[in-house]
Amino acid sequence: MSVLKSDAWLPVTKKEAEARGWDYIDVILFSGDAYVDHPSFGAAVIGRILEAEGLRVAIVPQPDWRGDHRDFTKMGRPRLFFGVSAGAMDSMINHYTANKRLRSDDAYTPDRRAGMRPDYPSIVYTRILKELYPDAPVVLGGIEASMRRLTHYDYWQDCLKPGILVDSGADLLIYGMGEQPLRELVGRLKAGEPFYNIKDIRQTAYLRTGQAPSVSEPEAGITLFPHEECLEDRIKQARNFRRIEEESNRHDASRIFQAVGKHVIVVNPPFPPMTEAEIDASFDLPYTRLPHPKYRGKEIAAYEMIKFSVNIHRGCFGGCAFCTISAHQGKHIASRSKDSILKEVEAVTRMPGFKGYLSDLGGPSANMYRMRGKDDNICRKCRRPSCVSPVVCKNLNADHTPLIDLYREVDRIEGVKKSFIGSGVRYDLILNGGTPDRAALAYAGELIARHVSGRLKVAPEHTCPDVLKMMRKPPFSQFEQFRRLFERINKQEGLNQQLIPYFISSHPGCTETDMACLAVAAKGLDFHPEQVQDFTPTPMTLATEIYYTGYHPYSLEKVYTARSKEEKLSQRQYFFWYKPEFRHSIIKSLQRLGRKDLIAKLFGKQGHE
Repeated sequence: MSVLKSDAWLPVTKKEAEARGWDYIDVILFSGDAYVDHPSFGAAVIGRILEAEGLRVAIVPQPDWRGDHRDFTKMGRPRLFFGVSAGAMDSMINHYTANKRLRSDDAYTPDRRAGMRPDYPSIVYTRILKELYPDAPVVLGGIEASMRRLTHYDYWQDCLKPGILVDSGADLLIYGMGEQPLRELVGRLKAGEPFYNIKDIRQTAYLRTGQAPSVSEPEAGITLFPHEECLEDRIKQARNFRRIEEESNRHDASRIFQAVGKHVIVVNPPFPPMTEAEIDASFDLPYTRLPHPKYRGKEIAAYEMIKFSVNIHRGCFGGCAFCTISAHQGKHIASRSKDSILKEVEAVTRMPGFKGYLSDLGGPSANMYRMRGKDDNICRKCRRPSCVSPVVCKNLNADHTPLIDLYREVDRIEGVKKSFIGSGVRYDLILNGGTPDRAALAYAGELIARHVSGRLKVAPEHTCPDVLKMMRKPPFSQFEQFRRLFERINKQEGLNQQLIPYFISSHPGCTETDMACLAVAAKGLDFHPEQVQDFTPTPMTLATEIYYTGYHPYSLEKVYTARSKEEKLSQRQYFFWYKPEFRHSIIKSLQRLGRKDLIAKLFGKQGHE
């Protein structure tokens, strides 16, 4: 492969911009991540989208927010607007563990160096820009801003926060995936429309003065309880969340209003799901697929994980209670064309260091490609946050045939020795309530025989029915059924592969006894859990609202949640029932709970002290 010149990337310095002959820049993007010119990194996608609209775009990755703020002034003032994103993750998830301990590394920073971004970069970067350039518009985007667009619980400050427009001072917020609203915004700016007159673009939010409208007003949409009332009444916050989640999943959603002090946050409804042509246009842009040359000799761990992978769709209709994917990308699947995917695979085969193995051919889920409702009219009326919980929707076309065909065509490309599936597999889609069809069984055979690199990731998350219902996950019996299918196919193919289940402790609705029952179930299956985590509340998820309010937003029933460090550690220990160092503590806990029967199931007759 020939060495790319520096102008193959978007400029990150004034010198690089001047080398192109630019005497002005239309849009300057500030990102909390290092600049990797790859379609899995948001700043690169947004930059390339704007470039494709004919704009001059520069990126300032991980600016130094301390000191004299020279990183914020080195490019000058953009002609159109500044763009700000915290990065590919919420910064607080990036910085802290579930126990609020500061992490010592950052996968989105060269050589994992910590401390290269502040807490809440969306707020910090925007405030600095507004101080330096008060008349320059700032557009806020990315998952941190998207999930914080309205009143939300912040686990790290342990309080309810107003929509991020209030604290940041940004002029416009784009939520979800930003291509469609950005294209419309740029089109209208190029047509001469003043930035501050543009208030009606779908999938955007802005702050205005005045009162929220009543239902009788012409512009009426949905008016939520004001932020201040939610501070006083947690049930009002829970009720707000239900309205927000239902609207975010509708085809024809309503505009949302929420009063905050003397202002009102206005959230315009989302765009319809992207068409095949629209999503192809995003992935087919001229990415180098490489980190900017400024990082030469350094490793960016997040990039190393995905550099030989290809994303085949966006969106997830799982609706898991603890997950932000559907809240950010939407529940409706936007699938790329086969031609677009194959073209990207061919580009991967030409990358330096590629040895014939694709690490992942997936997306938010491994097996939702091209899945959608059979009758679109039914989908347009639907408010369900999940198409698979509590059962798989009868209107869902879960045909796995297009995915099988795609896998086989990818594997026929010259230079591809094997394509692995690293994304999580939804076994409930394969099993379809316990009665898999012919295509689903064929997919399971194709997947397990040809696309597993020794270990297949699945996410039962728990074993107890009540907890799984709270999580919006299928019954554990389906995991057991899939495990039997996995083992049968392995035996038929003469393979010795592992099934790796993911589990969560301290999820709302989960008690210590539930965790002990999980340990008993794991022992019965001879599983020694490895992929485990404590529940971490993240903005705009069902589980977080339950954690904060103490109520289920849909039923308004009270729900127990482990909140203290001691409660969380008591639950987490059951993952490690098989380790001698945890045995004493687990036995003491079960004695306290009066569950000697579970002691016997875990440790036999000798399990007493």
